Amino acid sequence: MVGRVTAVVHSRVGGGVATVTLDSQHNRNALSAQLIGELLAALHAAVADPAVRAIVLTHEGRAFCSGADLKEARGPAAGQPAVPFPAVLQALWEAPKPVVARVAGPARAGGLGLLGACDIVVCAEAVTFAFTEVRLGLVPAIISASLLPRLAPRAAQELFLTGETFDARRAVDIGLVTVAVPADRLDDEVRRYAGLLARGAPGALAATKALLRRDPGLRPATGDLAQLSALSVRHFTGEEGREGIAAFAEKRDPSWMAAAKKDDG
Repeated sequence: MVGRVTAVVHSRVGGGVATVTLDSQHNRNALSAQLIGELLAALHAAVADPAVRAIVLTHEGRAFCSGADLKEARGPAAGQPAVPFPAVLQALWEAPKPVVARVAGPARAGGLGLLGACDIVVCAEAVTFAFTEVRLGLVPAIISASLLPRLAPRAAQELFLTGETFDARRAVDIGLVTVAVPADRLDDEVRRYAGLLARGAPGALAATKALLRRDPGLRPATGDLAQLSALSVRHFTGEEGREGIAAFAEKRDPSWMAAAKKDDG
């Protein structure tokens, strides 16, 4: 008898708000095929529910989302989950109901793509962020669609290329986060935004979101998601990606770091 699979995304509806919670704490809410599939289903259900006026995307555990599930990425279907990650970004971006992200812990790589696709992002002041892809031999291709319209161009260039960790204040300054508050005020601030959104007429909110998507400055950038997905898969399955993910798992420097150190010596 096959054991029941434990859900890693939970949803509840109350007061006109659908709260969708990432709960895969063993891998810091990494974007596994299971989490991607369950998250997409939860978002579709929230959009279809007439009782829901706004959606809050939150998490259990210390991390909001650590990005791609690198253990899964080393498997035979590397880079190609059963439900593609772009579908989640598109569901968030095109949802006719406003989406508020509640971020109480670190977000990395693909987790930042989720934030870019949300309408409002509220984080605790101690939260950190990083685009870690290049350090793993990967490219932040798919998430660029939701992030480049949000981020200050110079900041995007710096942080995409360096992979450097940055804090909540910087995240607000560059447009990734709407507001950062002390941890003990996080839930109150999320409730405040949800309450404000609930005052809007559902049809007017949906039309306003569609209007914002027409603005070239807020339109998902850098081309078709299918092309971005193909670029992402090429690097996940390519020589550098395989080496970077293996080095991460083995807690060692990847080969290009060893070469750089040798050149420095």
